[in-house]
Amino acid sequence: MDLEVRHLRALCAIADTGSLHRAARTLGVSQPSLTTQLRRIENALGGLLFSRTRTGCHPTPLGRSVLTRARPLVAEMRALVTEARSAAARAAGPRLRIGSTANRAIPLWLRRLRTRLPETETSLHMDVSATALLGLVAAGELDVAFVHEVEGSPLRRPEGLDVRVLVEREPQYVSLAPTHPAAAHPAVDLADLAGDRWMVDPTVDGEADGLRRVLQAAGINPRMLHGDYLTAFQLVATGEVVAPCQPTSRPRHDVVVRPLLGDPLAVRLMVAGRAGAVDAVLDVAYEELAAAYEEACTELPDPALTPAPAPPPPAAP
Repeated sequence: MDLEVRHLRALCAIADTGSLHRAARTLGVSQPSLTTQLRRIENALGGLLFSRTRTGCHPTPLGRSVLTRARPLVAEMRALVTEARSAAARAAGPRLRIGSTANRAIPLWLRRLRTRLPETETSLHMDVSATALLGLVAAGELDVAFVHEVEGSPLRRPEGLDVRVLVEREPQYVSLAPTHPAAAHPAVDLADLAGDRWMVDPTVDGEADGLRRVLQAAGINPRMLHGDYLTAFQLVATGEVVAPCQPTSRPRHDVVVRPLLGDPLAVRLMVAGRAGAVDAVLDVAYEELAAAYEEACTELPDPALTPAPAPPPPAAP
């Protein structure tokens, strides 16, 4: 097997993340596929490149030697692709490539950008992983990324990024069924959720660890289910789980959104662009996102003031 740049990129990702699981997520492939690819690379080179332990993947002496030569090659190829794409973009006309994790401000942001930059073609790339989005910005595949960083779980930021904080600390709320006893209160104490199962998406960077840390600090040994948040909201509605959510989340007839007393769970909202890129682009993106976020916050009534639906009447005897 002949080594290709994608193979070297995979080796660098494994070394940088220290985990096949995290590297696969960064590369946008499945873990079994990456494991098979690593085995083929090792067979082609005639030795183990990483030792697998309970704490992750660590380069062997051979692996360190290969990585020393691989990193500059990957960097040069990334620079070549970035420069070529920039030249093609200039020839094709202005464009703005946006990446983002989920947020209710995104539709408002895109609408404002279309008004502010009518001649610019705007594209959107969504991903649950903030780390993956920052990597795409650093690689020149995105111009701007809107991401969140879970408090206590800092993101790995690639070099060469200009990162601006939109909101230093956005408290996270909780979604629960209207029939949950805590739904009757304007704000929920974590102690009132001690017996509940929480559902989190394990692919969201730092989310599960951050929630577990907050619950354990409150003396709660959390029971967790893993899954995407569309499924989580369906299970919340049936009373099977409770789940963290953004403060801009809209209450539904079958789901109640409440703040947590003391705001123990929070994220930092950030906008990232490539350092050295046209500052005006990041300036405009940041300004319009700030306005869109404020609009998203003010267009909703405070969920804490939204009364819980009345419980159904008792069945007739």
